[in-house]
Amino acid sequence: MLVEDGVWIIKGLSREDPLRIRTWKELVSWVNEVGFLPLFSNEVEGFSAEEHVAADAWWTGDREEDPWEWREIIAAGREVAYGKFFGQKAGFISLAYLPYFANFRRIGYDFDARWEDGLASRREKKIMDLLTQRDEDGEMIFSDEQILSTELKKKAGFGKGGEKNFPGTITALQMQTYLVITAFQKRVNKRGEEYGMPVSILQPPEAVWGYEAVTAAYSEDPVLSWQRIIDRIRQQFPKAKESDIVKLIGKKPG
Repeated sequence: MLVEDGVWIIKGLSREDPLRIRTWKELVSWVNEVGFLPLFSNEVEGFSAEEHVAADAWWTGDREEDPWEWREIIAAGREVAYGKFFGQKAGFISLAYLPYFANFRRIGYDFDARWEDGLASRREKKIMDLLTQRDEDGEMIFSDEQILSTELKKKAGFGKGGEKNFPGTITALQMQTYLVITAFQKRVNKRGEEYGMPVSILQPPEAVWGYEAVTAAYSEDPVLSWQRIIDRIRQQFPKAKESDIVKLIGKKPG
């Protein structure tokens, strides 16, 4: 997605193009085929959902064909992970590649270990403390409670007179794969009526797919996990510049 003179310009295919992705299920299938995929266009040409759907389908509110609506359906379906994973922008990661992202982005650290080694911020810890806890044996438990991000912000002490930069903090936690977006819901007023735009729900991926599945690549060098991801993009987009790939994925660990 480009911005020219304050106007958003959407890339995409014509409705007549036989290669156009037509449904959210087709998009999930392609994410699983590619391995991971940004939602919007970027420096790597062709490496986005935007460039493979109808350009005029966005923000119509039609859940059958609007990719903006699809992201809500896909997040709730949990067949792939959704969140801000690519240069602090939204995208999808297949469950096959999620362990490699988790290993290299976390450098093999669970969040509590990252905090103990002084690598996590106080703001990040305030959020993660609401979504994780330890049992009597000291084992980490990942909460499956679905808290609207607006409520998570309040409970973690962000806002007027409290902590600053909630959006930046939750984006950082998504980039590190400690959080993913698992649903969107509207807020409810005192009369029980929904209002406003849908709000995201964030959870640790371990609460969704299990600790073993998310951390399955912890046994390998984070550099190797990073290289797997870089090589996957090179295979499918051989004309992409190394610097553009790294801008999306992140620098080599260490």
